[in-house]
Amino acid sequence: MTDGAQADALGLANPTGDHAPVGAVMVVGGGIAGMQASLDLADQGFRVFLVENKSAIGGHMAQLDKTFPTNDCAMCTISPKLVETGRHLNIDVLVDREVLRVDGQAGDFTVTLRCKPRYIDLEKCVGCGDCADVCPIVIPDPFNEGLSQRHAAFKLYPQAVPNAYAIEKLGISPCRDACPAGQRAQGYIALIREGRYEDALRVIKEDNPFPGICGRICNHRCEDACNRGLLDEPINIRALKRFVTDKVYAKPREPRPPAEITQEKRVAIIGAGPCGLTAAQDLAKLGYPVAIFEALPVAGGMLRVGVPEYRLPAEIIDREVADILDLGIELRLNTMVEDLDEVFDEGFDAVLIAVGAHEGIRLPIPGADLDGVLINTRFLRDVRLGNPPPLGEKVLVLGGGNVAIDCARTAVRLGAEVHLACLESRQGMPCHPWEADAAEEEGVTIHPDRSFLRIVADENGRAAGVECAKVTHFEFDHEGRLSVETEPDSEDILEADTVIFS
Repeated sequence: MTDGAQADALGLANPTGDHAPVGAVMVVGGGIAGMQASLDLADQGFRVFLVENKSAIGGHMAQLDKTFPTNDCAMCTISPKLVETGRHLNIDVLVDREVLRVDGQAGDFTVTLRCKPRYIDLEKCVGCGDCADVCPIVIPDPFNEGLSQRHAAFKLYPQAVPNAYAIEKLGISPCRDACPAGQRAQGYIALIREGRYEDALRVIKEDNPFPGICGRICNHRCEDACNRGLLDEPINIRALKRFVTDKVYAKPREPRPPAEITQEKRVAIIGAGPCGLTAAQDLAKLGYPVAIFEALPVAGGMLRVGVPEYRLPAEIIDREVADILDLGIELRLNTMVEDLDEVFDEGFDAVLIAVGAHEGIRLPIPGADLDGVLINTRFLRDVRLGNPPPLGEKVLVLGGGNVAIDCARTAVRLGAEVHLACLESRQGMPCHPWEADAAEEEGVTIHPDRSFLRIVADENGRAAGVECAKVTHFEFDHEGRLSVETEPDSEDILEADTVIFS
């Protein structure tokens, strides 16, 4: 709060400005001394603001009752004070507050407080404890000096005043901060630990509508940021996400109830990829009627047609798309939008264009447009849609990233002998190391440190291979332009019936 807003809330500022006493006193600290002082002042007619930085008053004497037993019962001593302080009409108990600054003079102080988030509404909490019963996060209990454990949702001690629960958070966890979707990994992992798999999936879907998909193909930046890696190795967060989705998806899918339509304005979304589907779900939950236009015969975008079946089964995509469509979203497949005016003429009030990037790039080298030269995205899409192109006996994939590995391993599954050539060294390939290892185990031959000079044509004008040179050094300048140095007289030809740019 600002100084003025906080001062007004506390009633400590003198609105007349004549420096007359305002009849209010602030007591900082809610222990036995603070409570007694507050009661004495309140009984004399002062309005008292009792400020405590914890979630309840009681101070250290409340701890003495259990943590450090004495011959007399500390709780028996302070319990009457707790009750009387909490009920006194002249005492305002301000918990979870810290004093930042005190300004002014005697009789006219302005106090600035920092209010810590409690995450549980004091006005609504009845102290039933249901939140703690279902809370999966277990941590050492600082009130008991770490000698016992408590849940993240907690009441400071049984007789606490206010009689309400709180949640303490220490900022944003590194894994969540690193995740582009803001996935609360620590929450669903705690639920998995307790065997509450359906609850874990529900928590995942609050942030991410594609848990089964991300559990298979996510690049798991959360694991790079995981603090456990400072001790031994990061938690295998992606595998845990896959585990819980596989566990729940093994059961028959239960349709979700449709979302209630509360808005009159209709929204059209062009593209049924991850962006379009996520936006459709969010809009439907907000009460908007939504329709999705998709040019392909299937929904899912690049997830459905750009990732091979062996990495991402279609049934997983179809199930998670169905969970989104159950909200009452209309899906129009095989519908290409070429004129936005026609969409608005249908009565839509807003349009989101989420068409994705489905076209790959051909290298600007001679022969790039020959027959038998394919682009990675089109090759993977045709295979996924059941229309694989004829490849011949030998395939050469140009590129060293994960998509290049996908193309190579897909071609292996189509029965071809597959080679992969890339600019980088074997250790410097941009793909995940385990992806390259898996490709080699499946029979893919990797040719590292190669620069591509031209596509070689046969007598029929069809691609027959790629002329390469041995790379000795390459780098990108500050504008992203590539500079390559090659070994003199190192040119050779890698023969292939089909060349795939990737």
